[in-house]
Amino acid sequence: MTGSELRERFAASLMPNYGVPQIALTLGRGCEVYDADGRQYLDLIAGIAVSSLGHGHPALVKAVAHQAATLAHTSNLFINEREIELAERLVALLGGDAKVYFSNSGTEANEAALKLVKRAAGPGRHYFVAAGKGFHGRTSGSLALTGKDAIREPFGPFGMDVRFVPHGDLDALREAVDTGCTAVFVEPTQGEAGVVPAPEGYLAGVREVCDATGAAFVLDEIQSGIGRTGAWFAHQEAGVRPDVLTLAKGLGGGLPIGACVGFGRYADAFHKGDHGSTFGGNPIACAAALAVLDTIEKEGLLAHTAVMGDLLAEQLDAIDHPLVAGQRGSGLWRALTLTGPHAAHVQEQAAVRGFLVNAVAPDVIRLAPPLVITPEQIGVFIEALPTVLDAAEAATKEKQS
Repeated sequence: MTGSELRERFAASLMPNYGVPQIALTLGRGCEVYDADGRQYLDLIAGIAVSSLGHGHPALVKAVAHQAATLAHTSNLFINEREIELAERLVALLGGDAKVYFSNSGTEANEAALKLVKRAAGPGRHYFVAAGKGFHGRTSGSLALTGKDAIREPFGPFGMDVRFVPHGDLDALREAVDTGCTAVFVEPTQGEAGVVPAPEGYLAGVREVCDATGAAFVLDEIQSGIGRTGAWFAHQEAGVRPDVLTLAKGLGGGLPIGACVGFGRYADAFHKGDHGSTFGGNPIACAAALAVLDTIEKEGLLAHTAVMGDLLAEQLDAIDHPLVAGQRGSGLWRALTLTGPHAAHVQEQAAVRGFLVNAVAPDVIRLAPPLVITPEQIGVFIEALPTVLDAAEAATKEKQS
């Protein structure tokens, strides 16, 4: 089946919310993927920071196959061992005094967090604070907290009072949060806004504001968690702990899983029947996540990610091209910032030359490769990047003429 044929079938049978993607992938090995027409690509986006171990990693394949052959599903009516093991591992990595709820995705993890803080809130708390340009998901509660007007406004009203402040602006946050605030939802770095880190000390400042007012501090680490920045969790590098943490993406290494973690009094805030998911804590997804955590530890991928991230940043900084404004980010979560709205052309021209990158904003290319990427693979991309940028610049000029 050719890529053209698959695109026709896609357009005929799937809703148009994604448009029709131009590349139909059929095979993945490590950091490389192949399309239906046999073309090879270096995967520098990893399914949007999901495929932590790359594609077809033996540990993940073995864990999933074994669990599928043993017990594939139980629902929440029964205990399964993998769910307990994974919750215990996450609690240990986070330092204890926590409990976990498993979902199937990041937006579901944030929905759980939203209900959790409502259940824990005292009387008189009636509004939420979130960051402008932030992204927490596309289901109604998560979307209400998402500060991107273009995707939020068509689906309101949301039935909840959310007040937005600029990302990283502690003065604005202090002004917005008082004893009527239920919770503050933030990301350590805004992924969908273009991998935009907050200023140093921001998370500690959020913690102080929440401590002073009694609002819950909810930290969305759906993109940043599970090694993406070179640490297990970005908040650990900042030396703070939220009240509620949400995870997904890299946790399952490609399988759908999310987690909402409550600390302290938020660990036990839910009552029986308050929340649930038929597929949450699925044995196969949990087995995959355990394999991801095991492999990150055994292969030293936290340290590897930090080193590869520094290498990628250094080599991006060395690119001298009129389309390049700079780079930012941490670990293997980087943004190549551009001097104008060239990102779509850069993404297109990179794919033509065998590299998958993401035009996350009109002037930003997001890079989030598998954590197993090698120096040689980074070098191949950097060597080709000036040619990619030249072609994107030419495409921009052609479109403007």
